[in-house]
Amino acid sequence: MAEPGDLEARVSALESQVRELTVEVRQSKQDAAAARVLAGGADRDVAEIRTEIRDFRQATTASFNAMREDITDLRREFRQEMDDRFTGIRREMDDRFTGLRQEMHDGFAEMRGKFDATAAGMEQIVRLLNTMRTNEGDG
Repeated sequence: MAEPGDLEARVSALESQVRELTVEVRQSKQDAAAARVLAGGADRDVAEIRTEIRDFRQATTASFNAMREDITDLRREFRQEMDDRFTGIRREMDDRFTGLRQEMHDGFAEMRGKFDATAAGMEQIVRLLNTMRTNEGDG
């Protein structure tokens, strides 16, 4: 067994350790309470960030959808404008070709008339020459 003087020293040492442990337990409790407060704050921060990310994603998606609609509208307008322009150009070209075709037809008709007149004139010259030759043979 332990001696009485030794027992007092041991009890005193144990009491000292209990006091230290009590201080450490209080400190651990305070640290745990502080950790819970920080964890609660972090949890709220994470929830807020998730909400902000979700809102940002929805806003971004809405912006992309609006931009897609704008591009689709622009493409449709551009195609319509190009169709209108090409239709106008096609009509103009058709009108020009129709005019040229008519001019060519008129030009060929005029040339035919002149060729016919030239042929008629040549026939008359041939007749006159034949008449002159016949008259020379008679004389």
